[in-house]
Amino acid sequence: MASAKIVALPMIEKHSDPEPAAVAAKSSAAEISAVETVANASAPVTSSELPVPASEPVPTVSLTKVLRSLLAQITRERLITAALACISIGALFLFWYLGTKYRFEFYIRFKNVPTPYEVYQQLTQVGLSNKYLFNIAISVRRILLGFFIAMAIGVPLGLAIGKYQRVRDLFMPVIEILRPIPAIAWVPMSIMLWPNNEASIVYITFIGAFFPILLNTIHGVHSLDGVLVRAARCLGASEFRLFLNVILPGSLPHIFTGLAVGMGVAWVSLIAAEMISGQFGVGYFTWEAYSLVDYPAIVLGMITIGFLGLACSGIIRMVGVLLMPWLAFAPGGRR
Repeated sequence: MASAKIVALPMIEKHSDPEPAAVAAKSSAAEISAVETVANASAPVTSSELPVPASEPVPTVSLTKVLRSLLAQITRERLITAALACISIGALFLFWYLGTKYRFEFYIRFKNVPTPYEVYQQLTQVGLSNKYLFNIAISVRRILLGFFIAMAIGVPLGLAIGKYQRVRDLFMPVIEILRPIPAIAWVPMSIMLWPNNEASIVYITFIGAFFPILLNTIHGVHSLDGVLVRAARCLGASEFRLFLNVILPGSLPHIFTGLAVGMGVAWVSLIAAEMISGQFGVGYFTWEAYSLVDYPAIVLGMITIGFLGLACSGIIRMVGVLLMPWLAFAPGGRR
């Protein structure tokens, strides 16, 4: 008889599932904690529970900080620029002093020219007088009125003429006819056109500043790279955005050149108008001194005109530097 064989089979371990009671207990505990969290979030927070912000120190401005910031602005380049400016102005006054002291008479004559000390004495006599300061204030007011009117008209008109061919065809013939007429030739006509001398002098000042501003603005638009305009149009820029973001910034260097030139021509026109038909102003003060044969007062008036023109041109350059910071990285700019 065949013997029976017993085969041992491996036992498979069976993991018992967790008891239903334990699972229920865990789920109920999770629900209770969630409810407590929502309740705590919705409960009002009392002022005692709020975090107290740390007190920030109040910033103070000390004289030492101000002096340090001012000293930080003084660089070697600026010191060299200031030194060269002082040398050039000092050389002019030195030439004047030597000419009046030794009475040069080589083609030009210094025989009747007052010395720097005589002009300084004249300045101490009339420098703080109401008449002298009033004449300066009148001239400054006239120059600002004429210049700002010329800028308000010349810059937009120059942008339009430079951008649009039809506007250029309309305005340029009239401009080219009026531009060669000097401002001094407008004095008789302005007296007939305007009701008083004040308005006529402001108009002559406007004429002197208008054409340099206009022509430099037109040149600035024509000098603009056409790739920038085409790129702005491809990006969907409107006509207003094209003028505001492309044409105007690209033309600003030429515009400020025109403003500086226009300011100089405006001073020339203003002084000429005040000498001819004015009753107040630095030009009238200088001409009155000439009529009274007061030579130190003549030179004082000329120096006053020069320093006023220098101050106006310097302000224009400062505004240009603030509005065009990218020019510091241009060739020849100060980085």
